[in-house]
Amino acid sequence: MAVARRSLHIRLPPLPTIKDVIRLYKLRALRELSQNFLMEPRLIDKIVRAAGNIENNVVVEVGPGPGGITRSIIRRAPRKVIVVEKDRRFIPSLELLADACKDRVEMDIITGDILKTDLTPFIPADTKADWLDPPPPINLIGNLPFSVSTILIIRWLEMISKHEGPWSFGRARMTLTFQKEVAERMAARILDKQRCRLSVMCQSWCTIKYKFDIPGSAFLPKPEVDVGVVTLTPLKTPIIKLPFKLVEKVVRQIFSMRQKYSIRGAQTLFPEDVREEMALRMYEMADIDPVTRPYQIANMEFARICEAYSEIIKRYPEFENYDYRAPKNKFVEIVEEKQEEM
Repeated sequence: MAVARRSLHIRLPPLPTIKDVIRLYKLRALRELSQNFLMEPRLIDKIVRAAGNIENNVVVEVGPGPGGITRSIIRRAPRKVIVVEKDRRFIPSLELLADACKDRVEMDIITGDILKTDLTPFIPADTKADWLDPPPPINLIGNLPFSVSTILIIRWLEMISKHEGPWSFGRARMTLTFQKEVAERMAARILDKQRCRLSVMCQSWCTIKYKFDIPGSAFLPKPEVDVGVVTLTPLKTPIIKLPFKLVEKVVRQIFSMRQKYSIRGAQTLFPEDVREEMALRMYEMADIDPVTRPYQIANMEFARICEAYSEIIKRYPEFENYDYRAPKNKFVEIVEEKQEEM
């Protein structure tokens, strides 16, 4: 009988506990940065286990704070750990960890905003895999601040769509925490009450698994909501095979009137004088019932709507830059500029 291979675990030298580190460096969570420290070691380990076997992998951790999750990652013997921390107050505690594991695990500490940080120079070139191959030995893990989590995942989805950043090395996997309601929206399927723009965007480019909840009481300070842990693995082929910005625009507008017939939101993709005609044409091309509500539209049906919109703007390029929220005269200026270029 084959014996299951047990992952190697690294034993760190004696270190102060996270609670002691917080006291030692006089750290406190800043509300303006949506910081919440996860204090329960059992739950910290559970997050890292959700990423699968990370032994000999390159692990990027976003927002490590005092280093609770970082310790759990290091114990599971990755090849390299890259931490990105915006708040300089946490750097001494992270440097303490880097020194403790220096003979076993390479650790890079990047002081900066993850939204502005290029991770590619820090990821070893030999981890690169073809996009159609199994995911490379690269994992992104993070207990994300609520204030940036949705912005960050949309930014990463766009990078996935373009095979940029960590995803220039292949289909790198993610294990992330979100406000529970956001995590539920990401995973929400057709007819789910939580289904929204984020659901369609995430599911078009990734396989999403909602792993488990973490009660707010496990954090310091305690947030008003619970937290959900999700894993995302980029798909070999996206469900909607069109440019990210186009898809985001169509899906956003359709969900802008979530409780109304979906065609009402779709109409805002077009100027007022042709709105009803063009939206109806788009739905006919996509074979979608105009009285379907947004949360009743399946991912493949959204793909057909986006393809229909793409065909329409090829025929009527002046509609591509239409933004119903912009002043009417602004759209007129854009159309006139386009006509002058032609």
